[in-house]
Amino acid sequence: MKLKAFIDVSVISVILCMIAVLRADDVTHPRHVHIAYGDEPHKMIVTWSTINYTDSNVNYGLSRDALNMVQGGSSSKFVDGGTAKRSQFIHKVDLVDLKPNTTYYYRVGSLEAKIWSSVFYFRSMPDGQDWGPSIVAYGDLGSANAQSLPRLLVDAAQGMYDAVVHVGDFAYDLSKNQGLVGDTFMQQIEPLAATLPYMTCNGNHENYYNFSNYKARFNMPNDNKRMYYSFNVGPIHFVSMSTEFMYFPNYGMKQIFDHYEFVKNDLIEANKPENRAKRPWIVTFGHRPMYCSNSDNDDCASYESLVRVGVPLYGIKGFEDLFHEQGVDVALWAHEHTYERMWPVYKLEVRNGSYEKPYTNPGAVTHIVTGTAGCIERHEYFTKNPPPWSAFHSSEYGYTRMKFANKTHLFVEQVSDDRDGMVIDRFTLVKDSHGPYKK
Repeated sequence: MKLKAFIDVSVISVILCMIAVLRADDVTHPRHVHIAYGDEPHKMIVTWSTINYTDSNVNYGLSRDALNMVQGGSSSKFVDGGTAKRSQFIHKVDLVDLKPNTTYYYRVGSLEAKIWSSVFYFRSMPDGQDWGPSIVAYGDLGSANAQSLPRLLVDAAQGMYDAVVHVGDFAYDLSKNQGLVGDTFMQQIEPLAATLPYMTCNGNHENYYNFSNYKARFNMPNDNKRMYYSFNVGPIHFVSMSTEFMYFPNYGMKQIFDHYEFVKNDLIEANKPENRAKRPWIVTFGHRPMYCSNSDNDDCASYESLVRVGVPLYGIKGFEDLFHEQGVDVALWAHEHTYERMWPVYKLEVRNGSYEKPYTNPGAVTHIVTGTAGCIERHEYFTKNPPPWSAFHSSEYGYTRMKFANKTHLFVEQVSDDRDGMVIDRFTLVKDSHGPYKK
């Protein structure tokens, strides 16, 4: 299903405002529907919420008028950490044995009460690794001033993307106003997240009550509420990280070390020759950047980000050496409300492939900060004299498109919503071979 290209983004904005308040008083009607890839290619995770308890079921099929399959699931009660102790039930159903590269229609709800959501649709993942996924990536999307969301909905309706990667910071904040801001946000993103796998990582704005709203509302493959996981899409191996463990040690030190070991072991496994041959692209995403040239006081602006260098005094390792050793191709970040593309860089040293073709067979990871989706904290800005590893930057609202054309070519574009969808930056990353970089 596709919408015409002439759809006015302002019309979508009005629709989003209406969606956010619909069914607010219906305690058994499904809301906040969203999907995520499963732990294997022919699975999709479906999540939604109800205020009161109902059974958890998905009706689905190959046409809107023939939802002739049903799959049951489970629900869990979530109590917000605020003083009102508002509660809701989060429902989860795993759709398994899906036919590859097939459009499914579905609705969620209760067989017992016969209460159902609207009918949504998604396309299952194609078989194998020899296809070219299109991913849209961004972070720092709020409920208020969600400027990029209407344009993202138009893009998605035209079939531009296979999945969304949301690089932390949701709603501003999911827990705010006794969790009501989180409810509004989840309803706002439903038209996007119910159609495209909405893959996430946590950010600093999720930290309230030990990240409980984030952990309850999003079900990711093999995450088990640890807030880190990995998944495969065609020729890409994605690793979702939790950079926030280092910044909120009050929630426990052990998870800092467990997280590092998971990422290390996962990258080692992904980098085995037989696995790298199948999925040569390795892409990580985590909220706080290793590199940025913003004019604020965040640690990436001082070039000694905890994510990059760790805290050696306490035996806490940073991730830069690990990424370099395991040949990570692209690292996606957010947190800074800006877009910034780095030259391939390692330990503050530019490692371009060549002067003429810097992104052809580079000697280090390519870092991208994409934190401009839109939120109440507005824009951020850059230092007057950016460091040599900063290739391009912009404070305009927007998001990042990534087209993995094949196993060697990745096309990246930055869309400016401030300029009515104009592409303000683009580059092609070419890797004739993938693997560890030279020291």
